[in-house]
Amino acid sequence: MIGFVRGKLIEINESDVLVDVQGVGYELHCSQSTIADLSGLDFVKVYAYTHVREDLIQLFGFSTPLEKQMFLSLIKVNGIGPKMATAILSAAPVDVILGYIENEDAKGLSSLPKIGKKKAEQIILSLRGKLVFDTDRGSETQKVAARDEIVSALVNLGFKPLDVQTVVDGFKSDVQVEQGIRMGLSQLANRG
Repeated sequence: MIGFVRGKLIEINESDVLVDVQGVGYELHCSQSTIADLSGLDFVKVYAYTHVREDLIQLFGFSTPLEKQMFLSLIKVNGIGPKMATAILSAAPVDVILGYIENEDAKGLSSLPKIGKKKAEQIILSLRGKLVFDTDRGSETQKVAARDEIVSALVNLGFKPLDVQTVVDGFKSDVQVEQGIRMGLSQLANRG
C-alpha cells in the first residue's frame, strides 16, 4: 500500500493531480478541497489510498490525514465507493460532514451530491459515534503548506530536492516559513 506520495506537483486537473516522485508520475484522484489546498504549490505531500479492482488500480489523494480518515470511513458504508466518497468530500468540509453524521442530520447529508435520504440514513447508522478524529483541519493544512513553501524555496536556491526534503523532515511540525528557510540554509550549507 502507498501511504503518501511526496514530490513535485506536475499537473492539476479538474479531479486529479500528477505528482513526480523521483521520475515516476503518480496520478491521484482528489476532492475539490484537496485540489484547492495543493494549487500553487511546487512540492507536495499527498496522503494516498490505493483502490484495487480486478480491472483497475487507482490512487486517491488527500491533502490532510483527516480527509483521508473520513474517506476511509465513508467507503466502509455499504454502497459508497471511492468515487462517491470523493464527491462527498468535494461537496463539504470534513468537519461539516462529521457534524451531519454526529447530529443525525439526514437532511443536511442528503443535500450533498448523490446522497438521497436512504443513503444519508445509512451513513448515519453506520458511522455515528464511530468517527473520532481531530477536526482542526485548517492548522494542519497551514503546516503542510508552510513546509511545502520551505522545500520550494530551498530547491529554488539550488539545493537537491532529496537533500532538502531530508532536512525539512527533521523540523518541528509548526515551523514558520522564514525560520525554516534559515534553518534549512544553515544545515544544507554544512552538508556541502
